[in-house]
Amino acid sequence: MNQTASVANETVDYGRQREPLSLLRLVTNLYFLYSVSLLSFFVIWDRVAEYHLLGDALVRPHLVALQLYQLTQMKFAGQNLMGHIWASTQRILVGFSIASVIAVPLGLFMALNKYANAIVKPVFDLFKPMPPIAWVSISILWFGIGEASKVFIIIIGTFVPCLLNAYNGVRLVEPELYDVVRVLGGKRRDEIVQVCFPASFPAIFAGLQISLSIAWTCVLAAELMSSRDGLGFLIKRGMDTHKPALVLGGMVLIAVAAWSTSQILGLVERKICPWKRSIENL
Repeated sequence: MNQTASVANETVDYGRQREPLSLLRLVTNLYFLYSVSLLSFFVIWDRVAEYHLLGDALVRPHLVALQLYQLTQMKFAGQNLMGHIWASTQRILVGFSIASVIAVPLGLFMALNKYANAIVKPVFDLFKPMPPIAWVSISILWFGIGEASKVFIIIIGTFVPCLLNAYNGVRLVEPELYDVVRVLGGKRRDEIVQVCFPASFPAIFAGLQISLSIAWTCVLAAELMSSRDGLGFLIKRGMDTHKPALVLGGMVLIAVAAWSTSQILGLVERKICPWKRSIENL
C-alpha cells in the first residue's frame, strides 16, 4: 500500500513500486545468488568426492550429514553431540570473556594516556607477532592438559585483536569531533564520554568479531592436542580411526557454532551502537 506525504506543495510517494519479474532481476537478486553459491559448492564437493579426486579423504556431503545424525543418536566418549558442542563453547566463552574484559579497557587506556602507552606498547609489540598456536606446548607445560591450558590459548589468541582495535578505534576518531565538544564548552570528560567511546565502539566490536573467529581456531588447536571432549576431540577421533565423515562433520559443526556466536555478537553490536554506518554494495 502506497503512502504519500505533502512537502512544500509537492506530493512525495513513499510506496515501493513493484517491478515486473524478469530474468535480469532474477539473476541479480541477492538471495538467488546466495542459493546458487551454496548449491554450486555442494555440487562440486559431491562430484569431487564421488570421483575420488582427493582420494578417500573426502566423502560425499550426504555421508557427512548421516554421520552428524548418528552422533545425535549416540554417545561418543561418554557424551552426546550437544555435550561436545557445549564443551567447546564453554571454553570459548570463558577465554573470550577474560581476554575482552582485560584487553578492551587496556587498549582504550593506552590510546588516551601517553604514559600508559609508553609502558605497555613495547611489551605488547614484542608478543603481538607470536601466533597463538605457538603457545600450545608451553601452556601444557605450565597448566597441564586440563581446562586451564585450553582457556589460556584462547585468551592469548583473542587478546591481541581486542586490544588493537580498541586502541586504533580511539586513535582514528576524527579530531573535528573533539573540536565541536570544545566549542560547545565541553571538558575532557565530555570528549571521552560523548565522542571518544561512541565513535570507537564500531572498531571495538570489529575486534571482538575477529577475536571470536580466532577463538574457535584456538580451541580447535587446543582440543586436538589434548582433550577428552569438544569438537576438536571429535575431529581427532575421526583422524585416529580414519573416518573422514567424522572429521568433516566436526569441521561443519565448528563452522556453524562460530557463525552462530558471531551472529549473536552482531545483534549485541546493533543494540549497543545503532549509529554504526553500513556501506551498501561493498
